[in-house]
Amino acid sequence: MLAIIAAVLFGLALIFELAGISLDIVTGQVLLTAGLLCVALHLAGVGARTSWRARR
Repeated sequence: MLAIIAAVLFGLALIFELAGISLDIVTGQVLLTAGLLCVALHLAGVGARTSWRARR
């Protein structure tokens, strides 16, 4: 799920940079940083749907 959110944020960052759009606080750089954060969390295993209980 976090990987999908990261992909959306990267897409928005690309559109913002190409169009030169800059809202007050939301810029392409902010979206890029948020996307990298989501990718890092995804790679760390946050939000994984696995159960830590032992299966029998």
